[in-house]
Amino acid sequence: MRLVIWLVLLFIVAVVAALTLGNNDGLASFYWAGWRVDISLNLFLLLLVASCFALVTAIQAVEALTTLPKRAREWRLSQRERSAQLALREALVELFGARFSRAQKAAQKALNIQSATPELAADQSFMALAHLLAAASAHRLQDRRHRDEQLTRALELARRAGGARAQEDGARLLAAEWALDDRDATRALSVLGELAPGVARRTQALRLRLQASRLAQQPLDALRTARLLAKHQAFSKVAAQGLLRSLAFEALDGARDVDQLRSIWHQLDPADRRDPLVAARAAQCAGQLGAPDDGRGWLRPFFDDLAEVQSDERAALANALVPVLAGCGPDWLQRLESAQSRFPRERSLAYALGHALAERQLWGKARLMLETVAEDTAMPSSARRRSWLALASLSEQEGDESRRARCYEAAARLP
Repeated sequence: MRLVIWLVLLFIVAVVAALTLGNNDGLASFYWAGWRVDISLNLFLLLLVASCFALVTAIQAVEALTTLPKRAREWRLSQRERSAQLALREALVELFGARFSRAQKAAQKALNIQSATPELAADQSFMALAHLLAAASAHRLQDRRHRDEQLTRALELARRAGGARAQEDGARLLAAEWALDDRDATRALSVLGELAPGVARRTQALRLRLQASRLAQQPLDALRTARLLAKHQAFSKVAAQGLLRSLAFEALDGARDVDQLRSIWHQLDPADRRDPLVAARAAQCAGQLGAPDDGRGWLRPFFDDLAEVQSDERAALANALVPVLAGCGPDWLQRLESAQSRFPRERSLAYALGHALAERQLWGKARLMLETVAEDTAMPSSARRRSWLALASLSEQEGDESRRARCYEAAARLP
């Protein structure tokens, strides 16, 4: 197609030249020291064009000769730059291909080429990236000393380069990830703390902070980080709920006294305190630490409206209420009787009601409820055992030694 266009243009030029120059009878006269030369105007124009072309060609030839050393240097520089780029790409491919020794050698080759060329050594972003690839390869090879050296060098170059902020952020994220691989939570948290606020809110940074907080046994910090990840939709809804619950459980289980438990409870997010399973775990911890009033207070909002929770959550609330029934008032009997009448098929509510009746010394009703729960094989073994022990205590108060022995024997047989 290009050849056809050139042929058409050539024909057009020929036609125009024939029309304009064919009938041109003009002359060009030149005088020099008494001599006169007459040539046709067409020839003069052709000679003028040819002279201009020759002059331009000569100028370009002279310029090409004078700039030859410079162009040779530029060519050698481009060849070195191309070699360095090829070595860097080779290092990246080898790293992805899990050939870490080759990746390290290729990255070092790229660094050597850059360092040996002053013009290329000024590209600090390239150098920082090559050092990062070498550090990543050394990490995979368990060469921590070489990895830390390369990482430090990459951070220095990234800080020195004005537009290499991305390399610095990437280096810090990689350093935090490698610290977690080394099970060094303190170092990982320290590196993450040096990130800029915008980078620290990225999903990858939050994931690393979550892992570091869990590794450092800081469940409250991990819980706050996990909630941010859940807002960023980093997990599915079900996975996020399970993770938040497990972290809240870890925080509550870590309490060593009542004051610490109260502090942890108030530090929880309101959404966590509205979770029935989290409140049930908090009540169980309160019962173990000898604070039944706090446990009942945390469970009261859920028992005031049990229809809003699922059946498994009602069971967890009822099981958590039993250890904190000591000193409960008659208002709890009303709540539990109302719940039992509303959900008559849920044995967990009968279990809680039986122990509440026993706590209020209403022995007849308590015995009926506790026997029903103790003989129900669908109930958890811990609930049945506690019910048998409560029945044994009632029998002991009544002086019925044989019944008391049977209750203890039934409790001992449970797995």
